[in-house]
Amino acid sequence: MFTKNDDLVNEAIKSKEVLLIDDSGDKQRMLTKDALNKAYDMQLDLVIVAAKAEPPVAKIIDYGKFRFDKQKKEKEAKKNQKVQDTKEIRLSPVIDKNDINTKLKNARKFIEKGDKLKVSMRFRGRQMTHTDLGKEIMNEFIKGIEDIAQVEKAPKLEGNHMIMFIAPLKK
Repeated sequence: MFTKNDDLVNEAIKSKEVLLIDDSGDKQRMLTKDALNKAYDMQLDLVIVAAKAEPPVAKIIDYGKFRFDKQKKEKEAKKNQKVQDTKEIRLSPVIDKNDINTKLKNARKFIEKGDKLKVSMRFRGRQMTHTDLGKEIMNEFIKGIEDIAQVEKAPKLEGNHMIMFIAPLKK
């Protein structure tokens, strides 16, 4: 009988013998059926805690409580994870100073929240001959935000787009 999370419990244990760890922490090697009988006498379950060991390590515990605690730990670990989004800011090679300042203000908001930034610039038609101007604007953008962020991937021209990635500074 396999459960949803594939723990080996009671009759699902197929190995001939197990290394049984009891409540006091003592280890003893015994036949699986003897360990199972011992668990049934105590009205508890025999659960494999280390299946890869030779012989497998088993404990006599209340399986319902064991599963509940395991789920609780997983939930807590998931809650403590920090999800980091990637926000995108688009620039233009013919952008004005005030527009850059507005984009910098938005970028600061994103960085302070802990998000990463993808800054992209698209060159259209004859603008492709002036990629150096685009590089200057990107460098100006970097200077405006370097006190709270670091460049993760420098500006690079890919086709008709120039892209760079910026991440918050490590505290």
